[in-house]
Amino acid sequence: MKALPLAALALAATPVLAAPMPELAQVQQHLRVVETMTADFTQTDRNGKSLNGTLTLKRPGRIRFQYQPGVPLLVVGDGKALTMIDYQVKQVSRWPVGDSPLGLLLDPGKDISRFAKVVQTGDANTLMIEGRDPKHPEFGTISVAFSRDQAAPAGLSLQGWSVLDAQGNRSVVRLSGQKFNVAVDDKQFRWRDPRQAGPRG
Repeated sequence: MKALPLAALALAATPVLAAPMPELAQVQQHLRVVETMTADFTQTDRNGKSLNGTLTLKRPGRIRFQYQPGVPLLVVGDGKALTMIDYQVKQVSRWPVGDSPLGLLLDPGKDISRFAKVVQTGDANTLMIEGRDPKHPEFGTISVAFSRDQAAPAGLSLQGWSVLDAQGNRSVVRLSGQKFNVAVDDKQFRWRDPRQAGPRG
């Protein structure tokens, strides 16, 4: 169970050297104009096991991966820290948002031309960017997919991402039902600490 959220945490802001490209500028613009997003997600781990849930994002820095009923896991970014909560074993793990792999998604101010490149997919309707940090091989290779959609912000819609880790294992997150710039309550980014009474965030 614990390995599954790694796919959610692996949308990495991982540096590679790449010259700025028009496609990257379009991705950058999309990230800047999307203040909120909600979507359904399907997360598939390296063993082929899938979990479903809902994704809620509110920039800057806030995100929530709410897993399907019966799965005792929650991932929440509250603007300062990214927290993974396992309610089954009452364990909480936290990382600074700026140091987390979700930095690309959560910080639209990042210059993605410094750590991402465009990869060819052979599909004119799909824009794929890839990131890899040679200084942190544990992050693996991250591929983030957007569909070209004139009705979406900056003409792009985030479709999901895949992660190929240093051991050659691949995890995939696919999104559906995306809604952009809808009202999102800040309460979405609070969470109940299983180690003590009361909400956090």
